[in-house]
Amino acid sequence: MSSEAVTTVYQVTGMTCGHCEGAVAEEIGTLDGVTSVKAVASTGQVTVISAAPLDDETVRAAVDEAGYELAGRAA
Repeated sequence: MSSEAVTTVYQVTGMTCGHCEGAVAEEIGTLDGVTSVKAVASTGQVTVISAAPLDDETVRAAVDEAGYELAGRAA
């Protein structure tokens, strides 16, 4: 098992401002193994660094809880 962090970029729709970024980052940041979250409203991209790959449905639920929609992983 690798001890290297995993970086995943997700596409989130509905973020329009700094408050949105904070809400999404706060919810995803509570997930087990997450060490860093950076949300950018202008691109809709949320970069998550975690100790292991995250389950997409778990991330989707966190984004949903924040009031936004996970469009999927960014290309």
